[in-house]
This record gives sequence, C-alpha cells and structure tokens, in this order.
Amino acid sequence: MTPAEPSFVLLPGAARSPVVLHVPHAAREIPREAREGIVLDDEALRREVDHLTDAHTDRIAAEATGRAEVAPWRFVNRVSRLVVDPERFPDGREEMLKAGMGAVYTRTTHQQALRAPDTDPEPLLARYFRPYAKAMGEAVAERLAATGRAVILDVHSYPTERLPYELHGDGPRPPVCLGTDAFHTPPALLAAARKAFAGIGETGLDSPFAGTYVPLEYYGTDPRVSALMIEIRRDTYMSEPGGPAGPGLTRLAAALADLVDAVTG
Repeated sequence: MTPAEPSFVLLPGAARSPVVLHVPHAAREIPREAREGIVLDDEALRREVDHLTDAHTDRIAAEATGRAEVAPWRFVNRVSRLVVDPERFPDGREEMLKAGMGAVYTRTTHQQALRAPDTDPEPLLARYFRPYAKAMGEAVAERLAATGRAVILDVHSYPTERLPYELHGDGPRPPVCLGTDAFHTPPALLAAARKAFAGIGETGLDSPFAGTYVPLEYYGTDPRVSALMIEIRRDTYMSEPGGPAGPGLTRLAAALADLVDAVTG
C-alpha cells in the first residue's frame, strides 16, 4: 500500500443485497509513517500485532461471500488496528480510553507502553480514521438507496484466554459471541444469527465483547440500519496467536453465508 492509496477497500456485492460485511481488524500492515511514535522494538511489535489482529476474518468473509446466494458487499480495512481502530469513538466517550486503547492506541494488550501517553492522535485520525468513517457511511447510504435498508455484519475474532486490556473479560467466552445494540439489533437478526451459528457451538450474547459498529451519522437515529457484531473465538478456526487457519474456517464461512442468506431474504 502506497501513501496515496486508501487504507480500506469496498468490494462490491449484488446490487440488491442490503448486507455489508465489515472486516475492520484482519490486517497486519503498519505503514512506515504510522510507526512514528511507537516505542516497541520490531519483535515486540510483531507479538502485539499477533495478539490484536483478527486473523483470517477477511478470508471468512470472502468465503462466505462466495457461498451466499446473493453476494454481500464487503468493507475491509487494509491496515492494522495499531494504526487506528476505526470502531472506537474518536472522543472522550470511548470507554477503552481507560486501557489506553481509544481510536489511537497508546498501550498494548498487556498494558505496556505502545506510544507516549501524550501522543497527538490528530495526524492518524486525519489520514486514516476520518476517511474510513466517511467511506463506510457512504457504503451504508448506497445500500439504503438501493434496497431501503442496510445490514452491517461486523466480523471479528477474539482470543481464547483473556488478555489484560479487556475491561469486561471475566464473563463467558463462547465459540461465537454476538454483540448487539439496543437500537440497531432487531430480534429477528439476532435469532437468524443464533440459528446460523448453532452448528459451531454455543452462541453467547455481549460477552466478552458487546456492541456493534454503526456509522455515527446513523447511530441511534435510523432504524433502517441494523447491525450485529460476530466475535469468533480463535481456537475454533486457527492457531493462537497469529498462526495459520485450520479446517474450522470453512465451517464458519458456511455459517456466515447462511446468516447472509437469511437476512437478505
């Protein structure tokens, strides 16, 4: 990726699909200009990327797209969340600021220094965060214009064992955690997800991670935009941390495709 290239990509699906598979944390790349201010050496940084990357979730989304009867759209981040985390609030509302992990992280998963605590986040927000948020909002607007609704399926994974940065990691860690929003996750979407992932194992609700991503211009105001976060426990499909995928990936892609088909209707 060159400095002139966007740090994300929107991969078109079928014109009549309302579904956007959002893949924000699958990438490992940290561009050279984004490394400025990071205090970890190369080996420590590699380990941190292993812990934080939702490895192979882009592959899960791609295989699900190929299996779906009506291909969904895919919005995929191309840089590591250690550059910016596009799913954080970029202001004081962000709960993860307590762990030094707002939109621009200053601490690691093990709560060591990543950047200086007084790091100015503005250059990274301007270069990466705001263009991403704008483009994702436009992708949702296009689905609304084309189909009258938009369904964001937020594709994540999480470690089998709790990491120190987790603020609410003392609860259940099921094979599939479904993160919901009181306004944007209707009961029918949640029921469809439980049915689609039943063959993977237990599906939990909002533990160890809660909530889901909706562009701020729609958040809490537009009921035409529905959303669900799908957090897959990593031991169901890969070697941790940061290792290769196993046969579980195909089963998960098939389950996600079933969910896409169910909500596409």
